[in-house]
Amino acid sequence: MQHTTHTGGEVASFMPLFWLGSPSRAFDLHAAFRATFSLDQPADAGIHVFGAHWFVAWLDGEFLTEGPARFEMTHPEFESIRVALTPGWHCLAAQVHNEGISTRILDGGKIPPFFGCRIVADHKDVPISWKCAELPGFAQTGVRINGQLAWVEWDDTRKDPMGWALTKHDDSDWQPPKTVSPPFGPLLPLSIARLHYFRHTPEPCESGAMSGDFNYKGEDLPWGFFRRDLYPEPSTVSGTWWRFDLGRVRLSRALLRLDVPPGTEIEIGYAENLIHKRVAPYIVLSCSTSSNMHHFVARGGEQEFGTLTPLGGRFVEVHVNAHPDKVMLKHAGFIERCYHDAPEGMLKSGSDTLDRIWTAGVETLRACAEDALIDNPTRERGQWTGDAVTVGLGITSVAYSDCNLIKRAIRQSAWCARKDGMIAGLNPGGCYYHPTYALMWVTAVVEYHTLTGDRALLEEMYDFAVQNLEPFLAVYGDSGVRNDIGHNFIDWGYLPEPADSDMAVNMHFIESMENLAKWDELLDRGNAPQFRDIAVRTRALAGLWLNERLDDTPAGWDRIGYHIAALALRLGFLSGDRAGQAVEFLKSHILSCFPNNPDAPRLNSPEMRSRQLITPYFAHYAFPELIERGEMDFVLGQYEKCWGWALSEGRTTIVEVFDLNWTHCHQWAGCPTWQMSRYLLGLWPRYDLGRRHFELRVVAGSWPGACGSVPLPFEDGVVNVAWKRANGAIEHTIETEKPIWLHLPDANAPATCVEGRFTTTLVQQPQCSSLGAIASRGAKRRASRACAASFCIKRRLRRRWAGWSCRRSQ
Repeated sequence: MQHTTHTGGEVASFMPLFWLGSPSRAFDLHAAFRATFSLDQPADAGIHVFGAHWFVAWLDGEFLTEGPARFEMTHPEFESIRVALTPGWHCLAAQVHNEGISTRILDGGKIPPFFGCRIVADHKDVPISWKCAELPGFAQTGVRINGQLAWVEWDDTRKDPMGWALTKHDDSDWQPPKTVSPPFGPLLPLSIARLHYFRHTPEPCESGAMSGDFNYKGEDLPWGFFRRDLYPEPSTVSGTWWRFDLGRVRLSRALLRLDVPPGTEIEIGYAENLIHKRVAPYIVLSCSTSSNMHHFVARGGEQEFGTLTPLGGRFVEVHVNAHPDKVMLKHAGFIERCYHDAPEGMLKSGSDTLDRIWTAGVETLRACAEDALIDNPTRERGQWTGDAVTVGLGITSVAYSDCNLIKRAIRQSAWCARKDGMIAGLNPGGCYYHPTYALMWVTAVVEYHTLTGDRALLEEMYDFAVQNLEPFLAVYGDSGVRNDIGHNFIDWGYLPEPADSDMAVNMHFIESMENLAKWDELLDRGNAPQFRDIAVRTRALAGLWLNERLDDTPAGWDRIGYHIAALALRLGFLSGDRAGQAVEFLKSHILSCFPNNPDAPRLNSPEMRSRQLITPYFAHYAFPELIERGEMDFVLGQYEKCWGWALSEGRTTIVEVFDLNWTHCHQWAGCPTWQMSRYLLGLWPRYDLGRRHFELRVVAGSWPGACGSVPLPFEDGVVNVAWKRANGAIEHTIETEKPIWLHLPDANAPATCVEGRFTTTLVQQPQCSSLGAIASRGAKRRASRACAASFCIKRRLRRRWAGWSCRRSQ
């Protein structure tokens, strides 16, 4: 869909935007803005703020907000903040960094620097007096945090005006800013909630004296940081250091109050994990040099040092090039930037290890949640569509009622679509296009509707979904979607067959087309038959491909491979004995890989390719197929083995892959969280059927019981669940303050309205027919509700059971 580029006048009519009149350079420049205003009486005021590229704002010297929330040109969003103001003069001050480059957050090469605010009290605009000045202490070093993020801060604070953010600062020599009119679309309110800014004040976990020079600006800053001797001979001492452990990886800004001599250099370095028991401020897999640190020069005496740009890491070291006798640390704090507070959902499985894994999944999501659901907070802070709409959607939906980060990711991915219609795989900064992510996007919009009932999003995104199909049809041939459509991502380490068409891509294409047909039917647009016809044709191609390679021997499954076998099960291609063989093949493959097999190949770089690999990410697709076919015990064991390894040695967030050379905090690695909540608690949102509609479907293997809470999408309150085994059945209890409509396993029974306490006895039934060759994911889900998976009981004796019938009491 083509969007109209609007003029800046539409923004200016709501909020004027400003920049320096005569900046000294075109990029990596810090500007200070002061917006002063006076009130005659107390007021409950609304402050609307908008800026770029990165800014921090204070009101009367106190932190107000930071931003912006990332946006693309046609859909800018401002933040609104309610504050109680006293009579008299006030000052809203902001420091804005003109990055001038494209980052994972914003395209600073296209979006100009600016800042603006509007203050409304008693339904009237408050007149504002504007002044601005360049902050000369910030040097242009040419050193970036890494190739995905912006610049290291190098600030000689002696050159910056003191107290410029305070109300009473004398700004008489400052200049009025010039008005700018970027070519934005209409300026709209922020479509997500306000972020949380959690203040952490950890005590140093270690400190001491050090020796070693501080680098000149532009030199190899992290190497200079890392090579200092933190345990020097007394005669060589020239500095002081402290190390802090923030408990888990966080995106945070440091606030330090130090008493040091004039001209003292201070460096703050971040790392996700310790190397040789110390902080190495490098960022792994940056595809560039990296410097995860900031540098300051003190004016002398007691002074607060605050970083503008947040950095990702768990461990922080502060190096000060002054003798310990001349240095005093008055205060050390860190302001964490985080969208979500503590989770509303909860799971207690009865296993400390599984509960720790569940919590780690949520905490990893929180670490990766700011104005967008990002892949990780350290390396790039990028909003990747495939990360957000798969595992991110799953964890968010079981932990929080607020799913707006997912909705915003869906919309921004569409707004940043390529000219040929392909939905963006990375956006809005540094847009990139993965065809498979564009396919996942279609499936995710339909799933989001199932989870939340948001029909308006279906309406808004429909045309984008149809146009997303065009680039795939342009390369559709006798073997399906050809590889020349672009860089298809299936999984790290994935090794495709040498062919002009990748069958895993075509599996994603089939699922996308079937969901597009379902989407069309929900809106009654009349195009579903043609979408379904495309899916049927591609299914026929995929079926032939599978049959050519399968001879019902291990060699045949090896030719298919782990990823395609899992996707084939997901789409119902395999029935009867072949489905059972596929399950055994998946289990055997998983057990042959690290960390199950310590001698197996390690996924130690993105270039690694091997058929003997597994990742946390692809378990999002593979494990539900095992769970629904009787292998929950196996899957729970894999959580304990593989994710237990990921959390070993004191790690508190989940590593990106099963290798420690990658980031130690990546939310797409947390699929056990959503899988345990859904399968063990048994409540599956079906808001597509109506508000607060849930299916009851417990798939627990031989697990003895569990309890927890499931949030209600976009409203306060949770549904509490507890169950235990008794006499060959499951006693399942639901408690809810708000009425919910429960769809029980009896397929023909009407939904039951539940309010208060409701107990259901789920009774094991005889084995029904195999899931078989079911034509669609939806059909398979319906069948799986009638045919529960197998599970293991005494002495590992395997028995097959169907679903659960119900005896109820209320």
